[in-house]
Amino acid sequence: MEQLYKKRWIGYLVFGLSVFLLFCLCFESYIKPPVLVSWLGRWHPLILHFPIVLLVVAVFTSFTQKKVAALLLITATLTALITAISGFLLGLDESQKGDLLFWHQWLGAGVALFAALWYWLETLNYGQHIGTKTLQIILIFLVAITGHYGGSITHGENFLDMPKDKSYAKIPDNPLIYEHIVDRILEQNCVSCHNPNKQKGELVVTSLKDLIKGGENGSSIHAGNPDKSVLLNRLYLPKEDKEHMPPEGKKQLSTTEIEIIKEWISLGASDTLRLNDLKTNQPLAKLVTKMMSPNQLEKWSVLPIVQDSTIQRLESDYVTIRRVFGNTNALSINMYTPPTYNPDLILRLNAIRNNIIELDLSGLPIEAKEIEFVASCTNLESLEIDKTAITDHEIEALNTLTKLKSLKVSETEIGDKSTAVLSNFKNLKNLFIYETNISQNGIDQLQGNNPELRIISGISEELRAAFIQTDSIKKEQ
Repeated sequence: MEQLYKKRWIGYLVFGLSVFLLFCLCFESYIKPPVLVSWLGRWHPLILHFPIVLLVVAVFTSFTQKKVAALLLITATLTALITAISGFLLGLDESQKGDLLFWHQWLGAGVALFAALWYWLETLNYGQHIGTKTLQIILIFLVAITGHYGGSITHGENFLDMPKDKSYAKIPDNPLIYEHIVDRILEQNCVSCHNPNKQKGELVVTSLKDLIKGGENGSSIHAGNPDKSVLLNRLYLPKEDKEHMPPEGKKQLSTTEIEIIKEWISLGASDTLRLNDLKTNQPLAKLVTKMMSPNQLEKWSVLPIVQDSTIQRLESDYVTIRRVFGNTNALSINMYTPPTYNPDLILRLNAIRNNIIELDLSGLPIEAKEIEFVASCTNLESLEIDKTAITDHEIEALNTLTKLKSLKVSETEIGDKSTAVLSNFKNLKNLFIYETNISQNGIDQLQGNNPELRIISGISEELRAAFIQTDSIKKEQ
């Protein structure tokens, strides 16, 4: 009697979840769940692997044995239904659904409902019937196709394509600036989160029309005015800022890539502009030519060889090390503040100091020893030491970094005494100094010594107001 009661209870649960899933799919446009319920959808990527494995094992068992274990089939069915429902809740975050998300959602629901049907057939002792076997085969195909669509949403539609050589040599001799350069940069860094099937912030970057249309903050680019372009301002924000693009943890755009986008917007954001239309001394022409040239890779080819095993040994939960491009020995390092900070977190990287091209120490309580280490990284091109305790004295110790192109020292105590050292960085292209003690006279001095230097001393009030307004709307929703 007790066993019969349990079977009925599980049967009611499977039936109830199935009906709820169908209801959600049919009446999606009318559903506005509470915040807590929406949050449950965030668990979808975590739990989706369970039903995939369990259903495959259950089908294999059914074809190799006479009967599938009841616990296995029940668990597979319930997790499939819960995964489909959580996926539906997650999909509610998307204001517009592309074809990939639409089909992934419905196919995922199909997997769950077919699993529920199989469970009912098993309870009626039709587990070995030819119809049940056919259903199991269809179920495996549905799992594979649903997984493919899910992978396409997360990693792009071509994620199963054979690897392609994305070297700079493939850019045409006289490229269209947007099609062959800007769109290429966006595709490699932004499209995975901003495409017709995954529109984070309602933004799509797969075409110039979509860029101009923009997202929830309006147009992403203002032709001829990079300072008012939301896209560019998001790129310049500190990585820890929740509005920064790409988000922290994702591959970041290089200084050259950001400058190309800036100059292209300055010249009108045209889709017909070609390299040969530019004068050779124009900044955009220089940047694109540099991107097309293998000189950067050749320059990095003389760096000491770093084995993957060395990188793995030096990495930790608070130190991320990656190769800047392909298999080069040029390294990019991001560091995060541990619960208990020790200078050895940085100093133990001494063995690869000559390979460090990009270094992010933002927010770390660095002192003289760490600054001395940074000064020894003479190949550094990008350094982020914002939100640290550095002063004019520490900046003076960094005068050995002659190859520096980008420097972030925002929200520090440096002042006008640092302008002399900063002016000596002849290769410096971007300098972030907002919320420091550098006066307007100091900024003017820096700009006078290096007219091509882009100095970011603050964020426009217009953009900041847009961010605040967006946050308020999200909280109200």
